[in-house]
Amino acid sequence: MIERECEIKNPSGMHARPATLFVEQANKSRCSISVRKGDIEVNGKSILGVMMLCAGIGESIIITARGESLEDEEKIINDLSNLIDNKFYEEESA
Repeated sequence: MIERECEIKNPSGMHARPATLFVEQANKSRCSISVRKGDIEVNGKSILGVMMLCAGIGESIIITARGESLEDEEKIINDLSNLIDNKFYEEESA
């Protein structure tokens, strides 16, 4: 099991499009993915669950990956963290 804390950096937070990208990436892995914000923990492969967190800019989420191998867990944690760190590849409006 691997956990990583990530800060939401895109200005509009984890709304529908970022949540969709997150879930699509999570579903590429065989690992079980959970996401926690405060006391709420959801299935990271569920669009409704991820959107329910209402994670806004500057808020932290904890991503947990549980899989058959450490390599699988590290890969998906890195992929999801990169997505968040790159602001879900959204253009910043001027």
